[in-house]
Amino acid sequence: MVGGTGVSGERFGSAAADYALHRADFPEAGIDRLVTLGVGTPGQRLLDLGCGTGTLARQFAARGCTVTGVDVDSRMLTAARGLATAEDLQIEWLECPAEKTELLSASYDVVTAAQCWHWFDGEVAASEVRRLLVTGGCVAVCGFDWLPLPDTVSGITDALIQAHNPSWTLGGIRDPGPEAERQLGGAGLVVFETFTFDVDVPYAVDSWRRRIGASAGILDLSAESAAAFDLELGEVLAERFPGDCLMAPHRVWGLVASN
Repeated sequence: MVGGTGVSGERFGSAAADYALHRADFPEAGIDRLVTLGVGTPGQRLLDLGCGTGTLARQFAARGCTVTGVDVDSRMLTAARGLATAEDLQIEWLECPAEKTELLSASYDVVTAAQCWHWFDGEVAASEVRRLLVTGGCVAVCGFDWLPLPDTVSGITDALIQAHNPSWTLGGIRDPGPEAERQLGGAGLVVFETFTFDVDVPYAVDSWRRRIGASAGILDLSAESAAAFDLELGEVLAERFPGDCLMAPHRVWGLVASN
């Protein structure tokens, strides 16, 4: 999911098709957890910031929310619109930054941001979230990231990305929650719940390779360097994890704050 102003964030659109087809959706268990916290209940007006191809937006629309998805990349929005149409979902899609949506103040019950907050100017985005929320509304910042445990598909892939792109800063086991919590708190929002749980996600080998090829660490490389990475990744996966299906550890995390 994309929505910020970082260089890598702007490049996601070039791989929108692979991003849409080969990146696993936010887990249903994560959606269920958010719903228990008052995020995404039927009838809510929900704004999904940095919506990318609309993973979160589509899931909440299917659960009865009135959803608007915003992103800075028109190519991501085109992919999101196509997926929503195929699922017969009515969602409004808008091209704008999370930090300055120009939407009406106090017009949403819930704001969500999944797998994208690190691309935003967090302080500015948090202030915009508070402006957009009704009194008593809430915001959920969450993520669904591969978990680079040693000797796993995720861990070996993560290490290989860092070897090919030493300037990549999103590797390793990270916890973006504290920084997001600080930024939301600075805007006057109060975090009342956080959660984390881990899941193993099945991927076909080709889908994993194409999913990784659509990630920030590879999109920042030249075409030649990206091809060299993919070739080595294919060789490593064949050697370490033979077969057609891979199990990639992932971590689901989230925090919910109220206005």
